Amino acid sequence: MKMALKKESMKWSSLLFVCFAISTSFAQLLQHVEPANWWVGMEHHQVQVLLHGPQISKYKVEVAGLTILEQIRTENPNYIFVTLETQNKVAGTYPIRLIDKKKVVATHDFKLEQRIANSKYRQSFTSSDVIYLLMPDRFANANEGLDQHPETKEVTDRSNPSGRHGGDIMGIIQRLSYIKELGATTIWTTPLLEDNEPTYSYHGYAQSDLYKIDPRYGNNSWYKEMVLEAHRQGLKVIKDEVPNHWSSKHWMIQDLPTATWIHQFDEFTRSSYRTSTQFDPHASRTDQKASADGWFDTTMPDMNQQNPLLLTYLIQNTIWWIEYAHLDGLRVDTYSYNDKEAIAKWTKAIMTEYPNLNIVGEVWMHDQAQMAYWQKDSPIGALQGFNSNMPSVMDFTLHDAMMQAWKENEQNWDQGMVRFYENFANDFLYPNPNNLLIFMENHDTQRFNESHPDVATYKMALALIATTRGIPQIYYGTEIGMKGSKAVGDADIRRDFPGGWASDQHTAFCSNEDTKCRAYQTGRTPEEEAYFQFTKNLLNWRKNQKVIHEGEFLQYVPQNNVYVYFRYLEPVTALGKEAEVIMVIINNSNKEETLTWSRFAEGLHGYEKGLDVMTNQSFDFEQPTGKIPAKTSYIIKLSH
Repeated sequence: MKMALKKESMKWSSLLFVCFAISTSFAQLLQHVEPANWWVGMEHHQVQVLLHGPQISKYKVEVAGLTILEQIRTENPNYIFVTLETQNKVAGTYPIRLIDKKKVVATHDFKLEQRIANSKYRQSFTSSDVIYLLMPDRFANANEGLDQHPETKEVTDRSNPSGRHGGDIMGIIQRLSYIKELGATTIWTTPLLEDNEPTYSYHGYAQSDLYKIDPRYGNNSWYKEMVLEAHRQGLKVIKDEVPNHWSSKHWMIQDLPTATWIHQFDEFTRSSYRTSTQFDPHASRTDQKASADGWFDTTMPDMNQQNPLLLTYLIQNTIWWIEYAHLDGLRVDTYSYNDKEAIAKWTKAIMTEYPNLNIVGEVWMHDQAQMAYWQKDSPIGALQGFNSNMPSVMDFTLHDAMMQAWKENEQNWDQGMVRFYENFANDFLYPNPNNLLIFMENHDTQRFNESHPDVATYKMALALIATTRGIPQIYYGTEIGMKGSKAVGDADIRRDFPGGWASDQHTAFCSNEDTKCRAYQTGRTPEEEAYFQFTKNLLNWRKNQKVIHEGEFLQYVPQNNVYVYFRYLEPVTALGKEAEVIMVIINNSNKEETLTWSRFAEGLHGYEKGLDVMTNQSFDFEQPTGKIPAKTSYIIKLSH
């Protein structure tokens, strides 16, 4: 009996060894399958599946239950691109097999998942939202065990300003309540996908695996949970997309599917960054190529989106993340650096899949006509037969005004508060100015509070951002007066949020009176509290103001550096019962200024009184004039 048991045990051990050997062999042979799964009922139902492994192109491909529409083998024998038809299929597992002389040598269980009901028509971020931009590595570290990982090269070193500091997804999850308390409604994180560069990997814009969250942040499941928890708390999440360039350490860059997968040169060629060549009717082909095809940096190869295999790969990768993580929108890095025809196809494919999705493109230019060219249905682009399909772009000219106007305390013809007036005067160039992303600063710019280190100026700037047309975005730390100099370097404008690390003695996540601060020596300082409370009060007021989200915009030419504008909904009746009217007054002068109310009769719409929503100060427009203190802003709700 014992001998029989021993033989049986040896039999099972041998069988397990054989199964393990086959499994290991399969894993070694089929190293990557992307996407590894898809969903039923998608507009993009013909799915191009990338198969990668050593010399796999010699094998036959079979897929149980799905029709193979096309197989493409490139000059690199390590790849096969298989296009599968998933239309009218049910959720389930459809094995992909590599066959060698009728023998299965590798397999992958390709799954079609069930979509969440109405995921196609998910609601996105709009002008009713306020976006909170954060850098995950610099925000909060909840799991120190992730600070180093065997699969990645750079280790955490908070003493190095340009190194990784250890922020992670769990840290973001733990601070969602703080973002909600602040009054922001949407979170935009800089990229969370793996960036395996040996240095400066914390920013995430050199992505080395487009289907994998960086293990120092967590994993794919954690990312999905972050989005779902944000939704449970009434917050939306925007993913930062980077289709223009990848990391030099991406496994596919190390083993190119085709020679034309990236733009290659005899020697390293950096982009000229002259993206105006993309629409310049007089531009030489040499200059166009230098801008669009040059590498963004030495570690960031420029992707050749004219390669149809790559373009489909990029489209599917973006759709995969939206569907997998239930995302609410996208921000696209370096949008105007991409091949413009290809990126327009990419954008259209995403919008076809998700018609209500909002996508904002980074178009860092300093001329409204040039930025407007890149917004969807632009009549300027139409002059060249071009439509980017991009719903939103970032309003960099407004940012330019933000960094200059507040320092100009005396108004000249083209300086001071006139800068804002002239910026909005050019809104006729945009197909949809209300869908522009507006901001004082972001992760690539000088910190606003570094250039304007006083809370009075901050209050005026935030009042403008929160009440003018567009979608306001604030940058983590803005709300506590965080500073940082672009001249010192990117790391200085990307400092750690105080209180995000267990070793921090000071936190800005809570006030000294809050019991949550007991783990720290100090909570917010009086200065930080002044910034925070003003931001919190204003953003939470804004949440329910349809007149700000959708209202008409009426502005007056600034006088004596005082800027006045109105937001209102049509129709506005004499009794004021059908719609609210908001009057905004911003005095950037160094002295008190007197306003003659009759000048603003059109904007007042017959209202005689008003109340400042931040201070409850009352205004009587039946008086001939009113005095506005220096360096002061008012957001006035009009009434009878």
